[in-house]
Amino acid sequence: MEKMGTHLVVDAWNVPQEILNDSEQIRQALLKAISAGEATLIDLCVHQFSPYGVTATATLAESHIAIHTWPEYGYFAADLFFCGAGKPVVAMKILQQELQASQVKVQQIDRGFPTQNIKNKLEASITY
Repeated sequence: MEKMGTHLVVDAWNVPQEILNDSEQIRQALLKAISAGEATLIDLCVHQFSPYGVTATATLAESHIAIHTWPEYGYFAADLFFCGAGKPVVAMKILQQELQASQVKVQQIDRGFPTQNIKNKLEASITY
């Protein structure tokens, strides 16, 4: 398989409610994760819901990080997709640490396509 990137799907529990409902703390945690993951920030959007909850998305040169919080359950879901030389696992660990999640489940998906398909398409597109 031709690997195009690494995609982490994260579920985290047992997070203090006040952290998950603090949009500035979520913003700072994302900025630290981006830096530690050696990614390049293009844009960061953080939205505070009423009465509680935060959604934040970071558009990266390497792809993106998104986080959605449910303070009433002490839970957050995050999605980290990095292509290139970034370090999504490091970024995820910083998010876990900064948001004080005591229980985390991470699913890692290598994104890409079968190498043979590329070869076949390239050969089909070459005309002599």
